[in-house]
Amino acid sequence: MTTTSRRASFRARWSAFRAGLEEFYAGPYRRTFARARREEDDLFRMVVLAEALGVPDPAAYYTAELMPALYEDFHAWHRRMGMDRSPLEHVGCC
Repeated sequence: MTTTSRRASFRARWSAFRAGLEEFYAGPYRRTFARARREEDDLFRMVVLAEALGVPDPAAYYTAELMPALYEDFHAWHRRMGMDRSPLEHVGCC
């Protein structure tokens, strides 16, 4: 067995071991991590859309360029927040 094939074999085993450990430790908390990420995304979306929602936003100049990136998930967001219709007049997603 050459040195490069040993390294490749070791890396493959190490990668499998690492994946197993990750699954062992993070697996039971996957749903919690997903919920935390969703809540963080919702907060970020609210901060970016604050000016459009009528909340004074001192960072509106910086967040305005992020709005196009948020429009594609806007419908799911406002439904998750409990709004039946889009709160923004210029965004008609429903």
